Amino acid sequence: MLKKIPLHTKIIIGLVLGLVFGLVVIKTSIPNSFTLDYIKPIGTIFINALKMIAVPLVLASLVVGVSNLGDISKLSRIGGKTIIIYLCTTVLAISIGLVLVNIFQPGTSLPEDTRENLLQLYEGDAGSRLGQAAQLKEQSPLQPLVDIVPQNFFQATTDNSAMLQVVFFAIIVGISLLQIPKKKGEPVIAFFDGFNDVIIQIVNYIMLIAPYGVFALMASLIVEIAGDNPESAVQLLLALLKYSLIVVGGLLTMVFVVYPLLLRSFTKVGYLDFFKAIRPAQLLAFSTSSSSATLPVTMKQVEEEIGISEEVSSFVLPLGATINMDGTSLYQGVAAVFIAQALGMDLSISQQLMIVLTATLASIGSAGVPGAGLIMLIIVLESISVPAAGIALIIAPDRILDMFRTVVNVTGDATVCTIVASTEGEMPEGLLRKSNPFTANESVQEDS
Repeated sequence: MLKKIPLHTKIIIGLVLGLVFGLVVIKTSIPNSFTLDYIKPIGTIFINALKMIAVPLVLASLVVGVSNLGDISKLSRIGGKTIIIYLCTTVLAISIGLVLVNIFQPGTSLPEDTRENLLQLYEGDAGSRLGQAAQLKEQSPLQPLVDIVPQNFFQATTDNSAMLQVVFFAIIVGISLLQIPKKKGEPVIAFFDGFNDVIIQIVNYIMLIAPYGVFALMASLIVEIAGDNPESAVQLLLALLKYSLIVVGGLLTMVFVVYPLLLRSFTKVGYLDFFKAIRPAQLLAFSTSSSSATLPVTMKQVEEEIGISEEVSSFVLPLGATINMDGTSLYQGVAAVFIAQALGMDLSISQQLMIVLTATLASIGSAGVPGAGLIMLIIVLESISVPAAGIALIIAPDRILDMFRTVVNVTGDATVCTIVASTEGEMPEGLLRKSNPFTANESVQEDS
């Protein structure tokens, strides 16, 4: 019976049960230690398993993807399209966030006593983030370019935050395979092609425990937010509710307005079928808060459910997981203005344009892991002369908002991948006609 339930349904059940279990724990005498000691490790194992295959998947898929393009001109064309669209969606996301936060001005409604309590409560956390950001600020403006080239490739493969270095190496390997004699390159391509299939099979194994991992992650998150005083979590969320709603509203605008418009403008894929196809990846992104950890599932869904060729998905999606952070960028724009409003600072038009520029550049180097957005937010705050310690105001709801913005990051990756594949003719025509809600009455079948 359970085998007939689609994966995305199982993940939803895991999310709901985890939420209910967490609420039961904080409202009853069940000790928090039980959840943190015996439930949370299951979620940790699940995330570690996904992170375990992130680097080898990016390496193998990019090498195969680039080498299968056939010639350098096709690589430059697809790569150019991908990067330009990613940058455009990022700028659009930040702009939407800035418009909303300026209209509703959530920072002006934050109570003074709540502000002081938050600053005191999270002073240590804010200080640690500030220290990391200070190191980034002292670096050369060209340091991000320096960081792309690894000193030691094998060392880069041991750190998921160095994914851009792995991407660089994989692209160089793929280009080199296009330049050497075909007979010599075929064995190398065959190795990486087979290795990629092995990794995809490992993804299938890991997804067997996805509902249980999601349950554990959600339950432990609720318990950790509440701590020893359940009322403190409720009061904190209420005090920052308006700010959180602005962020979520902007993110929903991206998912339900911007991306459907892009799909309708540049592809024949129906947006309802599109969202149904990537739903498992969205749910996983929501529970893990990591676009890098979700990458294997995103690739699996766009290839198997939407019909995008592996040639395109294996290039566009790994690149998107490292440089495309629409949700994170939107959040940074809203958070920066919110903090300035809460501290009684008025930002000029030039300062808000600086937010757009800085947040866009920061998103390129932002690691696709939980919490990376906070460090990049400090860089944005420093660029507009807003005290970086102000991030203490938004740390409380950040973990929950991180879940929502990761969904947008992953959805943006899949949207751009679909657009690039459609413009390159790398999707089956039958699926395109069937997916078009305006020309057919059939739809993509449910997961079996």
